[in-house]
Amino acid sequence: MAGLVLAGTPIGDVRDAPAALGRALAAADIIAAEDTRRARTLFRRLGVAPAGEVVSYFEGNEAARTPGLVEAALAGKTVVLITDAGMPAVSDPGYRLVRAALDAGVPVTAVPGPSAVLTALVLSGLPVDRFCFEGFLPRQAGARRRRLAELAAEPRTMVFFEAPHRVAAMVADAAAAWGPDRAAAICRELTKPYEQIVRGGLGELAEWASGGVRGEVTIVVAGATGSAPRPDAMAAAVAEVVRRRAEGERLGDAVAFVAARDGLRRSTLYQAVVAPRDAREER
Repeated sequence: MAGLVLAGTPIGDVRDAPAALGRALAAADIIAAEDTRRARTLFRRLGVAPAGEVVSYFEGNEAARTPGLVEAALAGKTVVLITDAGMPAVSDPGYRLVRAALDAGVPVTAVPGPSAVLTALVLSGLPVDRFCFEGFLPRQAGARRRRLAELAAEPRTMVFFEAPHRVAAMVADAAAAWGPDRAAAICRELTKPYEQIVRGGLGELAEWASGGVRGEVTIVVAGATGSAPRPDAMAAAVAEVVRRRAEGERLGDAVAFVAARDGLRRSTLYQAVVAPRDAREER
C-alpha cells in the first residue's frame, strides 16, 4: 500500500527477522535507512533485492529529509523506514517522520520486529506487570543526576538504553540516587552470540560496570517500594548535600537532587543545610 511503513529490524541474529520484513523491503518504492551500508548488508543476509531507492535517514538529516519522504508518500509511493536495529522511533530516528506523515494524512503502519525494551524486561527477573521506558538519560552528569532524582519515587520497573562507555557512570549515579540495594539488571548484546545478563543491586552492578562494558546495552531497574524514610533521613540528607557541595556542585542542584531522592521537602532540606551556617555567622 502507499504510505509510510515502520519496519523493525533484528537486534541480533538476522534469522530472527519476520518474513513480513523481507516482503516490505522488496515492495518499497523508497527505503529510508539510518545507515545505508548496514541496510545493504541486511538486504544481502535476508536474500532481498529491493527495487526501490535507498536513502539515508538519520539524526543529522531527518529534518531536511522528512518533507521529501512525506511528499513521496502523498504521491502514492510506499516509503519503508528502517533503523540499524530494533523498532524505528524508539530512541531511533522515526518520530519526526511519523508525526509529519500523520499531519499530512499519509497512512502509517508497521512491520513489528524485535524489541530490546521488552526482551530486557522479561529477562531481568524484575516485575513486569507495570513498567516504563525512559530511553537514554542526559549525557551530562548534572542533568543525568537530576533526572534520576525525578525518578526516585517511580514505582514501576524502569527500562533505559545507554551507550557502553557511559554505563558505569549511569549505574553509579543510579546507586547514589536510589540506593545500592535497588535491584537491577544490565543486559548486553541481547539475542546475539555473546548475550549477557548481569543481575544484582545497583551498587554491585556499578562495581561490575567499572571495569568497562562493551556492546549494545539495556538497563532494567526495579521501581521504588515506598518504604518509610529512616529516622535519621534528614541528617543523612544534609550530610549528602554537604558532600556534594564540597565536590563543587551548586547548592540548589545538590538540595534538589537529594530532596527528590529521599522524598523530602526541598525547602525543609535547604533550611537544614543553611541553618548551621547562619548560626555560625550570628556568633
